[in-house]
Amino acid sequence: MNTIHEQDGKTVVLLLSWRDIRSPKSGGAEVFTHEMLKRSQQGRFHFIHFSPQFEGLPEHEIIDGITYIRKGNIYSVIYFAMRYYRAHRKHIDYVINQANTHQFFTRFWVEASKRIFFIHQLTREIWYQNARFPLNFVGFHLEPLMLKLARKDRTLTVSPSTRYDLLKLGFHPDRVHLLPEGIEFEHWPREQFLAKESSPTFMYAGRFVKYKGIDLVVEAFGRLKKKFPQAILWIVGKTDKTYVAEQLVPIMKRYGLTYGEPDEQGQSQADITFFGFVSAEHKLELMSRAHALVFPSLREGWGLTITEAAAVGTPSIVSNSPGLVDATDFGKSGYLCFHGDIRGLAEQMERAAKGGEDYLAIRERAYQYALRFHFDHTAAAFEQLMKDWTKEAEQSGQSGHSLLHIQQ
Repeated sequence: MNTIHEQDGKTVVLLLSWRDIRSPKSGGAEVFTHEMLKRSQQGRFHFIHFSPQFEGLPEHEIIDGITYIRKGNIYSVIYFAMRYYRAHRKHIDYVINQANTHQFFTRFWVEASKRIFFIHQLTREIWYQNARFPLNFVGFHLEPLMLKLARKDRTLTVSPSTRYDLLKLGFHPDRVHLLPEGIEFEHWPREQFLAKESSPTFMYAGRFVKYKGIDLVVEAFGRLKKKFPQAILWIVGKTDKTYVAEQLVPIMKRYGLTYGEPDEQGQSQADITFFGFVSAEHKLELMSRAHALVFPSLREGWGLTITEAAAVGTPSIVSNSPGLVDATDFGKSGYLCFHGDIRGLAEQMERAAKGGEDYLAIRERAYQYALRFHFDHTAAAFEQLMKDWTKEAEQSGQSGHSLLHIQQ
């Protein structure tokens, strides 16, 4: 296992997470963390990311200046993280416990002065969408108790919605800090926006999990087709064929919707096209050509694809769910409907399909709002918090600031 030796005066941060940027189920939270860390001043900080080992991934690697260590599985990783920390305790300045349904319970094995809690979203109702009884019941009722273990720690989160949820659980307002969401590419100038498709075109981009609401998108699209027969739906993301067969095919058959994959030229004559996984560049091109992104998720930390779409000239239609309301500035820069309201979702899709001045105004507000968000801003906010906390620790005499580097 890697050892730490004194050398270069950097603040060493150990970040614990259940997934990393290369994990099979890596998502928005992992992108956020990696982009934030890689853009932070690596001359001042040394970041060590500790997570479970997955097949095909090395136990140790450095990506964009960040040291990635992988040990154990999703259960045993806590033991290996504890062992690593105890072996290098005197050299590690801060330990970030990143909670994503699971957490590392650092309250029981890391000094309070070093602990930082980081959470994008609470799971809450998602337990009943993604798990079966009794796990869903147990998870739903245990989650608040487990989160309260960290309520006295310095806390990082990404949206006012999640901050509000934490305050309701007893977290102190002065210790819950917002990190602005970001995108990793530069916002497209308006003149670079791609022309919209000739037919009303909608797009979903993300994972195939029930709480994301892909079934709601397809159902609402089926209703929309009655008024806009030429409408098209693009679904982008690694296709889960079981999910499609069980959750989406029955809906598509009920509405008589055709579906398929694009041909070698990227073309499709189907009502609904499943693009599968695409490159970041291709995703942005599709976003810019679509009239609206549709994302009726039950709950999110933010909704990164909403900001990405807005940055290339496309507004979003979303549920009034935690995180999504933040990403659309509470409907000022997007279309809102109640979660699970198929009719309301279809009506907002119809509103976008009609275009006109209303659509152009929302599109412009979405773009203006997106201009506030970039991972450079995220990193700057994170750096400032770390500097402030280090200064406070030094003044209180609690700093274990180390002079070190990582060596295999």
